[in-house]
Amino acid sequence: MIRIYNTLTQQKEEFRPIQPGKVRMYVCGMTVYDYCHLGHARVLVAFDVITRYLRHRGYAVDYVRNITDIDDKILRRASENGEVFSDLTDRMIQAMHEDEARLGVLSPTQEPRATEYIDEIVAMIHKLIQGGHAYAAENGDVYFSVDSFAGYGKLSKKKLEDLLAGARIDVQEAKRSPADFALWKAAGEGEVSWPSPWGDGRPGWHIECSAMSTCCLGDTFDIHGGGPDLLFPHHENEIAQSECATGHDFAKVWMHAGAIRVNKEKMSKSLGNFFTIREILESYPAEVVRYFLVSSHYRSQVDYSEENLAEAGRTLTKLYHALRGIVPAKAGDVAETEYDRRFMDVMDDDFNTAGAIAVLHAVANDINHHRREGRDREASESATVLVRLGAILGLLQQDPEGFFQADTGGELSAEDIEGMIQARADARKAKDFAEADRIRDDLADKGIILDDSREGTTWRRG
Repeated sequence: MIRIYNTLTQQKEEFRPIQPGKVRMYVCGMTVYDYCHLGHARVLVAFDVITRYLRHRGYAVDYVRNITDIDDKILRRASENGEVFSDLTDRMIQAMHEDEARLGVLSPTQEPRATEYIDEIVAMIHKLIQGGHAYAAENGDVYFSVDSFAGYGKLSKKKLEDLLAGARIDVQEAKRSPADFALWKAAGEGEVSWPSPWGDGRPGWHIECSAMSTCCLGDTFDIHGGGPDLLFPHHENEIAQSECATGHDFAKVWMHAGAIRVNKEKMSKSLGNFFTIREILESYPAEVVRYFLVSSHYRSQVDYSEENLAEAGRTLTKLYHALRGIVPAKAGDVAETEYDRRFMDVMDDDFNTAGAIAVLHAVANDINHHRREGRDREASESATVLVRLGAILGLLQQDPEGFFQADTGGELSAEDIEGMIQARADARKAKDFAEADRIRDDLADKGIILDDSREGTTWRRG
């Protein structure tokens, strides 16, 4: 039995999908005006693991993650760059896909773009107006009337009267109440626009997700997820407009990933502690970054620091060390073990990846024990279990030597290192041990660690 913490009810609940054996999940994706940052990576990896685990448990998962490709930020950035907005979004989408692939994030089942759903957005707005939940203002904008939805605030637990207290309407806006929000924005002279019954314009941000999610998954679906900053107002507004438009409950379970902090401060551009995924991957292997994100529960805050990433690298290295030099047994020859059951127990409890990581290290300890005792078959079978469970978290799928020798932009290439190892071997053969030690120390100074055994010398980046 899988139990999930539901933000809507603020408690863990037994997960019962609407359609047995099938999960329909929508996660708010990127607004593609810039490169993805570490906060995006947090959400991407968290829901990737959730998808992998649900599939491991036998569910057919229809995972929809949208792309917002029309927005004020996009238009401003395109104007600053002197380019067509679609050229900017196409470039950023390609970069996003590259970042996802490096982090081992599987592609969603569907990846709708807002600009592909303009007709559906217009139709939903029209239905809201007809139902008395929205109104067209004199300036060509269309607003959702928040006080027309009695359930407003049920996700964020905010009260409408508190939101209205002291709130003011911008003089440029024509809405009736300060809490009302835009569904359609009238286009200014020369701005990107689409035709509508209320004049040329473009959709507001919130209505995009309501239209895309219901078109892709139906009026009611199982899980809606996203980052912590989306809970209010974005997700609250989605609920209001969707339930008013369809007359049905929107999503059964709401899930929100935890925030990223940098050196114990909230990550933000204004503080200068803002990192893109590709900046981080210039210094750290992608699997180390993924391990760092997975090793904390998806709802917890993650404190990003050089020290914490280095520690993630050290602990992931321990797992790969356990696999090094072992040929895993064929997967079909290794039955479910106690470790498989322990892994599922912790993951069934709101996808507790921190507990799952502890199980991986317990398996690694078993492999090392079997190896020391000379029990090669048991070590091989345990290696299969480790790789099998690691796959559910998107980890440990590399050849160990490939992991240890991955080029992270260091001073020495693999060819350089192999050449120095051969020079050291030649020095040792000539009994020039001082030269051999010098080469080893030189490699160590450059972060290359040598491991000597009866089978020869292997190396890894430290």
